[in-house]
Parts: sequence; structure tokens; C-alpha cells
Amino acid sequence: MSSNGSLEGQLLWHGPLCIAWRQDLEGAVFHLANCFLLLGFMGGSGVYGCFYLLGFLGTGYLCCVLWGWFGACGLDIVLWSVLLATACVLQLAHLVYRLREDTLPEELELLYKTLCLPLQVPLPAYKEIVHCCERQVLALATEQTYAVEGETPIDRLSLLLSGRVRVSQDGQFLHYIFPYQFMDSPEWESLRPSEEGVFQVTLTAETECSYISWPRKNLHLLLTKERYISRLFSVLLGYDISEKLYALNDKLFAKFGLRFDIRLPSLYHVLGPAAPDAGPESEKDDEEVRGPAASPPQALHTSVQQTPPSSPPPLVTSSPAPPPWVRMSRPDSGVLASRIPLRSYSEVKSRGQAPLAPTQTPEL
Repeated sequence: MSSNGSLEGQLLWHGPLCIAWRQDLEGAVFHLANCFLLLGFMGGSGVYGCFYLLGFLGTGYLCCVLWGWFGACGLDIVLWSVLLATACVLQLAHLVYRLREDTLPEELELLYKTLCLPLQVPLPAYKEIVHCCERQVLALATEQTYAVEGETPIDRLSLLLSGRVRVSQDGQFLHYIFPYQFMDSPEWESLRPSEEGVFQVTLTAETECSYISWPRKNLHLLLTKERYISRLFSVLLGYDISEKLYALNDKLFAKFGLRFDIRLPSLYHVLGPAAPDAGPESEKDDEEVRGPAASPPQALHTSVQQTPPSSPPPLVTSSPAPPPWVRMSRPDSGVLASRIPLRSYSEVKSRGQAPLAPTQTPEL
């Protein structure tokens, strides 16, 4: 042990010393190579830090190759410098390839900043969503139909990126779809993953449009796999459907001059089709339904008629409809129920329950 320790000490502390230092310095290429290496090792972290580090290191090792070939004339210096410079170049090439692969198209980048960034959606989750639609941005020409009523199957979910789409049913306009709104969110929510169906409306592009589309099966697999993405789509689809419902509500306001509350079940009685010859029959139904409860008001009505009327009582008239640009506040359920036609009220009382859905859709 002592002999080994003494041998190591001799090699370390008493090794061969330089007989004489060289008086001339190395060439400018050697010093330039070391300057590049010094700058390279000062690089930071992150993507741009890696570019900085590998760029300066690769340049420095190339200078070392030149110095070893022309100045030092050493084959080992040249080989090691070539190997290190090649490693830096390959790392740079791999980094550029990864960045190009992860780069999103301009439309998808704008979609992330507009729709997902305000919700603080992580970029990796957004890339999984975009990867599900294969990062393809589709186009619609003017007056080209995206879906035809009763013909197009519901096999995808699409989001409009630019342009404007018109929604109609039986040739009757319903509402518009604007950028960053889903084009077929009601159809998506109306079917289960195992069910099939066709569109009940026609979607036509009014201008040149661009959109992205997810295949139904692929998107269902992604939502089943990723719980966070499933919740995100649930929020986005629910908000989109509510916007479409309120767009129909604005259409009712434009026609009737009164902003109805779409959450009220009595809205059907306001919008239900009125029969042309239902006047006497509806009054007769009201008398039959009321029965004995109508006798006190009838007696009061007789006593009022016996007194000579001095002036005709003022008729209760509905307020004039405001112009289209004036937005009125939504009335509560009591105000809206008081404006229900008497015929509808008698029909409901005679049936014993309110209908859940209209049998005929009124023209808007």
C-alpha cells in the first residue's frame, strides 16, 4: 500500500516537468476557438438557450479542427474536435425538427390565443385536441353547404374559424354562426356515442369560411381518455348552445316586440298557433272549466250592469311595441303568464297539464 501511494504521489507531484516553455503563442484560430467555447458555456436554459449554447460550441469546435490541422498538426486534436462539432450540429438539427413539428398553423395559433388561453388551457392539452383533428384547416366556399337537412349524417364536430354560416330549416332562416363557435353543437349533444342521426337543419356558408373538424369516434375516444379535455368540451359546448338559444330569443324579440324568457315553459302558449274559429269555443271551454267558481264574479258582473254607466271604462291595451333597436328587460314569469291567450289557458286547464314541447313550430 505504501509503495503504491508513493508511486501515485511521484506521478502526481513529481512528474516530468516542462524543460522550457514555448516562447511563441498559438495562432489566432486557437484563441478564436476558445472565445467561442467561452461564449457557448455562458448560454442559458430553454429552447433559445439551447440554440445559443449549441451554436457557439459547434463554431468553437470547428475552429479547433482548423487549429489542429494547420497549427498543432495533431491528428488526435483534429479527430476529437470533429467529433464534438458533429455532436453539436446533430443536436441543433434535432432541436429544429422538434420545433417545426410542434409549430401550429397560424389559424390554430390564433384559436388558442382567442378561445383557450383566456381559460388557461395548458398548451400540451391544446396540442392533443388539435392532434385529434390532424391539424387540418378545412374551407367552405360561398353558398357551399356544410350540412343538408335530413341527409347529412352527424359524424363529426366542427368549429368555425373565419367567415359566417347561415342556419335554416325548411327554407326558413334561424340564426347565424360566427367565428369561434361550434357549427353542430346541438347535434353533437343530441346523440349518444353509440347512436346515429342526421342533421335537422341546413348550414350554408354566406362567405368564404374556414373551420376545423373532429371525427366523432376519435373525439369520443379522446374525451374518454382525458378527463380534463372532456370537462373543457362540456363547458365550451354548453356555452355555445346557450348562445344559439339566445340568438333565437332575439329573433322572437324582433317579431313580437317583447323579449321572452326562453326558460319559461309557458312560452309555448304565447307562440302556439292560434285557430281562426276558436273564439266562441274557447269561451265555452272556460265556462265549463270554471264551474261553480265562476258564479260570484257573474253576480258581481250583473250588479255592475244594472248601474247606469257614466263613462265607458278604459280598455286595457298593450303597450306599443318598441322599435327594433330598443332592448327591453326580460319580464318575470308572472308578467309573461298574464299575456298568455285565453284559449291556450283553457286548453291547458282542460288537459290537466302543460305540454312539454310544441306540436307545431311557429314561423318566426
